[in-house]
Amino acid sequence: MSREELINTTRAILAKAGFGISSSLNMRSICFDIIGRRDDALLIVKVLSNVDAFSRDNAEDMKTLADVLEATPLLIGETSSSGPLETGIVYSRFKIPIISNETLAEHLLEEVPPFIFAAPGGLYVKIDSSLLREVRESKGISLGTLAETAGVSRRTIQMYESGMGAMIDAAMRLEEFLQAPIIESIDPFGYKSERTPKEYEVTDGKRTESDALNRLLDIGFAITPVIKSPFEAITRSRQTVILTGLGTDEEKLIQKAMIASEISKIAGNHSLIIVERRRSAENIDSTAVITSEELEKIDDQDALTDLVLSRSNKK
Repeated sequence: MSREELINTTRAILAKAGFGISSSLNMRSICFDIIGRRDDALLIVKVLSNVDAFSRDNAEDMKTLADVLEATPLLIGETSSSGPLETGIVYSRFKIPIISNETLAEHLLEEVPPFIFAAPGGLYVKIDSSLLREVRESKGISLGTLAETAGVSRRTIQMYESGMGAMIDAAMRLEEFLQAPIIESIDPFGYKSERTPKEYEVTDGKRTESDALNRLLDIGFAITPVIKSPFEAITRSRQTVILTGLGTDEEKLIQKAMIASEISKIAGNHSLIIVERRRSAENIDSTAVITSEELEKIDDQDALTDLVLSRSNKK
């Protein structure tokens, strides 16, 4: 299956599951292909035929966007160097969850969650550590007895009770012996951020390489530069998140603004393009267009936010 077909399949699954989805970006220069939202769940999705092509730089940019936009990064793939991605298994690369379209469809459309995750050394399942300890203690079963039943050490049982994943065979033996559902399902959208949005921001008097972004810093906005993205930065104030692009080339500017508009609508944010001189209208779709000269005259967060909102809403 071609990459374009894979992306279209992913979009179809998400749409059928009730997600509002972006069109296929399918641009190799950016770190994601699809944005999707359903209720409070915002997904940033990259689709690759072979997930080994997913680079660390791509992963870091996806995590930056996900953390600042309060979203979940997800990689959809078909194969890796080890062979096809198996249905019902959650893989990971650079700590970003990876699943196949088949697993995505089972999870969203059939309400059959995955139970297995891949990690160094093999395939594992997640143990309900509290339930394991509770059942063992209530039945008066020793660590040694459980260890012998599972074919592991006493120390390993203690680690299961502390939250460590278990090899599939060991977990199934424990579940059968205890007659309790100790194996938990895995949420492929359960990405846990390791950093806070503030850790990505330009702070402590530092500057960017852009005069326009530096001007936004001067009037009090927080700036998170992004590289592999259709916009150059995420601009944040107390109440507003603005996807911010910089434009000089007219043709690319229009494409960039259209993409930013689509993404901002789905993500529930606003979008802004800052240009050297205006050759077009005050907005492109729902993306506000502001000149560098206009920006220089603004010295208040609220004034800029109001201008973005007013131009974004123009038809």
